[in-house]
Amino acid sequence: MNKALLALALLASLSTETFAQHAGTDQDEKACIHDVERLCSKWKDQGDFTILACLKENRTRLHPACRDVLIRHGQ
Repeated sequence: MNKALLALALLASLSTETFAQHAGTDQDEKACIHDVERLCSKWKDQGDFTILACLKENRTRLHPACRDVLIRHGQ
């Protein structure tokens, strides 16, 4: 998964103004990439919103670092 895809998925619900202020970092990607692969890999071709929905649906199964990324980005 490329960095832009995860960053967009995490920030999908932010307004354009807030988007520039809260862009995902390499650390954000590292925190969630394993959870995306483990829990959401079958949805990777369905788009950013689907991946974000998958992460949110599996929130209790996420590693704490990935859960923190979602929280920091208002998800």
